[in-house]
Amino acid sequence: MTGGPDPVDWQGTALDCAACRFSGLLARRQCGPGWSCAFDRYAARIARFFMMNPDTADSCLDDPYSETRAHAARIANIFRLRPLLNDPDPGVRAVAAVRLPAAQSKAALDDPDREVRIALAWRMPFADLVPLLRDPDPFVRQVAARRADPGVLPILTRDPAPEIRKLVAERVAPRWLGPLIVDPDPAVRRAVAHRIDPARLGPLAEDSDLRVRHAVAERAGAALARRLLDDPEAPVRQAAADRLAEIGAAAPPAERNSDVDG
Repeated sequence: MTGGPDPVDWQGTALDCAACRFSGLLARRQCGPGWSCAFDRYAARIARFFMMNPDTADSCLDDPYSETRAHAARIANIFRLRPLLNDPDPGVRAVAAVRLPAAQSKAALDDPDREVRIALAWRMPFADLVPLLRDPDPFVRQVAARRADPGVLPILTRDPAPEIRKLVAERVAPRWLGPLIVDPDPAVRRAVAHRIDPARLGPLAEDSDLRVRHAVAERAGAALARRLLDDPEAPVRQAAADRLAEIGAAAPPAERNSDVDG
């Protein structure tokens, strides 16, 4: 199987299979120029080489090419990976952080590269995610918030990133949603409207955003749903009428005889 760019090493020099320390694998068709090589510049060929020859990975962890080190680290003996947390390449450090036991990976929580901290956010135990909820990078915080125990999410209700506050609104215990009722982002307020105790929906019924009021109408109690029959937007009035029908509450006579679509 061949394809891709010409087989050259990471510096663009032509590969010399005869001089390679793995040359014995060539006769056994476990490697070959243009399709499987630990020292090719093309990542797919490196990956294929280690897939076919996993016992060679340990000896390639100090190769000068970061792609070779990263692919070797994915299958090398785990006991040899701890030094890679200090590798100059963030991709290699990320592989090590994912594979090492959490107790050792924690050493990378302050890694300067977001790629490493994102990898940690995906794999750390729940109890160790709290530092990443305060990470300066919003995507790191978002991944950590997606995995963290909902009990720690109230610390993010005032996060500067709206996508994180929305995630909090979708996951935090409903009793913590109060501060998000007045969130500046309508997507966050809509998420609140979908989950907050129906008895606390009143302020959101006056929201400036149609989508928020529509979400309120879908969950409102009878009194609030009747209020929303007078909403300026037809979709909200219709949702309020549907909600009254759902809970078996009659609208006031004037509204029952009117066209909710106005």
